[in-house]
Amino acid sequence: MKKVTITDVATYAGVSKSTVSQFLNKRFDYMSVKTKERVDAAIKELGYQPNIIARSLKQRSTKTIGVIVANILHDFSTRVIRAIEDYCHTEDYHVIVCNADDNPEKEKRYIDMLRAKQVDGIILFPTSKNKAFYQDLMKDEYPFVFMDRLVPGVETDAVLLNNHQAAQLAVDQFVANGYQKIAVLAPPLFDPITPRLERIEGYQDSLEKNHIRPNPLYAINSALEKVEEQIKKLLLLPDPPEAILALNDRVLYQLLQYVKDQQIQVPQQLAIIGIDDVTFASLYTPSLTTVAQPAFDMGKKAAELLFEQFDHGASKKQVYRFAPEIIIRESCERKGNEI
Repeated sequence: MKKVTITDVATYAGVSKSTVSQFLNKRFDYMSVKTKERVDAAIKELGYQPNIIARSLKQRSTKTIGVIVANILHDFSTRVIRAIEDYCHTEDYHVIVCNADDNPEKEKRYIDMLRAKQVDGIILFPTSKNKAFYQDLMKDEYPFVFMDRLVPGVETDAVLLNNHQAAQLAVDQFVANGYQKIAVLAPPLFDPITPRLERIEGYQDSLEKNHIRPNPLYAINSALEKVEEQIKKLLLLPDPPEAILALNDRVLYQLLQYVKDQQIQVPQQLAIIGIDDVTFASLYTPSLTTVAQPAFDMGKKAAELLFEQFDHGASKKQVYRFAPEIIIRESCERKGNEI
């Protein structure tokens, strides 16, 4: 069957090829409603499919962006992706999602692949070990935005939570409810990943503000496969903590699993707050006090910043910090007044 061309559409609709081209590119400024209807009907009647590759070469745009997440299993990451996709859909753009597993080599391969596919720009949760690679993107004036993390020496638009404040909100809530022996449970800290480091600092500063001497035995960071072992050691200390702050959703899952397996009563025996408002927080028994980050607003802002780079090129880069919100539920009820 002969492939339908733009010329066939123009002939069928009784208009010029340039008019069909303007219709396909949504440039309707000087096009009457009747002309739009004729072109639209011709495309549908003839089953015309635009040559996307040819259009991309002509327009120097593939109408596609890449999103590279550090770990797609994070609730926060999936919500950010959804917000980016929603925004891109309104702009008639497509999104390619890649999962880097916090692996610098995997991340680098994805960046190379996305650029080879000529995506117009990238939003990424950067690892800590590809600084030179990001600087090459800067030199090439290639549009990219950091999400959730910063990399010293790389000046690009970035969107983050106020992580310091997030941890402070949690510790302050514990203290307000009568808890003094407060531990923190974190993913590994050997890589300088922004949220983890800033949340630890917020935890420490809030203890100091509340005149609580930090106990180094209460600060735990561990790979996920060893978190359960570390929690066990923590709770078997001669003077165990009364409360634990889980720095993200992944370590929170591990903590809740241990609590369930060991039949530890929350909050009667152990109070818990998690950073990231996991989807099941209000359904868990007892319901979980969490510090939420506005993931959808953050994802939308990252997309807006990327599109601003498309429109205006290199300009002064900015870091946008979003405020966290503590959602008080039952898992850190006031000590001595637990449900």
